[in-house]
Amino acid sequence: MSGTSFVDESMITGESIPVKKEVHDAVIGATLNKHGLLRVKASKVGNETMLSQIIKLVEDAQGSKAPIQRLADKVSGIFVPAVILVGIISFLFWNFMAPQWLSLAPTPFLFSLVIFISVLIIACPCALGLATPTAIMVGTGKGAEHGILIKNAEALETAHKITAVVFDKTGTLTKGEPSVTDIVPLGDFNKQEVLFYAAVAEKGSEHPLAEAIIKKAREEKLMIPDASSFSAVPGKGVIAKHKSHSLLAGSPKFLLQKNISFPPGTEEKIVKLEGEGKTTIVLAADEKPACLIAIADTLKESSAEAIRTLESMGIETIMITGDNERTAKAIASQAGIGSVLAEVLPQDKEKEIKKLQSQGKIVAMVGDGINDAPALAQANVGIAIGAGTDVAIETGSIVLIKNDLRDVVTAIKLSSYTIRKIKQNLFWAFGYNTLGIPIAAGILYPFTGFLLNPIIAGAAMAFSSVSVVGNSLLMRRWKG
Repeated sequence: MSGTSFVDESMITGESIPVKKEVHDAVIGATLNKHGLLRVKASKVGNETMLSQIIKLVEDAQGSKAPIQRLADKVSGIFVPAVILVGIISFLFWNFMAPQWLSLAPTPFLFSLVIFISVLIIACPCALGLATPTAIMVGTGKGAEHGILIKNAEALETAHKITAVVFDKTGTLTKGEPSVTDIVPLGDFNKQEVLFYAAVAEKGSEHPLAEAIIKKAREEKLMIPDASSFSAVPGKGVIAKHKSHSLLAGSPKFLLQKNISFPPGTEEKIVKLEGEGKTTIVLAADEKPACLIAIADTLKESSAEAIRTLESMGIETIMITGDNERTAKAIASQAGIGSVLAEVLPQDKEKEIKKLQSQGKIVAMVGDGINDAPALAQANVGIAIGAGTDVAIETGSIVLIKNDLRDVVTAIKLSSYTIRKIKQNLFWAFGYNTLGIPIAAGILYPFTGFLLNPIIAGAAMAFSSVSVVGNSLLMRRWKG
């Protein structure tokens, strides 16, 4: 309704740089007013708010997820009835048909009953029942050791099938806070001098770009005195004085409005920096251009390495962001990501995940903000950053406690290793039973006179369970 300010919308949009708000601009509930006084009218409340809509999307996505059927359940569903049928057929065969052509004990019924019992005992699917949960238990434990919180077995089982990983930009691929990336002195000024002047000029400002400059100056061990006078021009820049020096810092357009003439080639440098997706601030001292300061939300140290590893594994990497396409492509290029989904509204991220899934892709979504929650819930595997919002962490089925994107690779490798162990367990469990059932059914008796004792059958069945548990425990040696 009135006022001018900058609003931090990162809680909703995930973007770290506050957005300028003036009369007639829309402001979003649950966002933070960083600077200035605003009088606003609540046009949407309750279930109509963006936050409530995001929560509903999360609930809908969670409700639409189909549970993953356990491989062991499928095998057991066929195997158990088949074993019972084999046992019955063996009993009937030895009790009614075999006496006609074999010299058996005078009690065919007792002989046939022993065979029936041996078949059931040796085929008891205890090992099949242990094959999956023992491997899952050890696998989730190994994940925790590596700082990867796996909330359910479904996520661990699905992760190895992933064909595409979608990364949120701000706070996921990037550090989530603006920082100075370039200082380009103009004229006779040097870097330390211009950084000092810029920090003095910006010290009185609460703008996040100013905070980035102050942080850089402190990293350089510079002492930053207060300016003798200071005034902020919202959305444009600041005007300050330090001793006898007049200082101007702000957008290139702001300094041109103040009749500051740039040296030849300056505009080309500005275009180059902005082409890299960086916000450029120009500093003038005593009405002379002193430097260009480029500020951007820089990549995490682990991002590029994680992307390279995923690509080498044949997994497609995609970046999704609300940023403009130029900035998004610049960050994606630095990270090594080929596909970019730019200018995507928070409520549309889930739709983009659905589009990828409709193309037959098994999608993992990696994010940290409230705005990522619907997409995390919709994805086949939602991977939340541990330093992110509570909603994202609650929604994600895997949480990276260390905030290191290389752990995405580790989680996928752990999933693949766990599934391999599960298949080994099922093979051994099923193998023992498959080999043992014909012997228990008496197939060797006509040729060798050997009949499997139910006690031996019980021991063989127990040994198969021990072998499955032992194979799962060997997973503790996995190093990632």
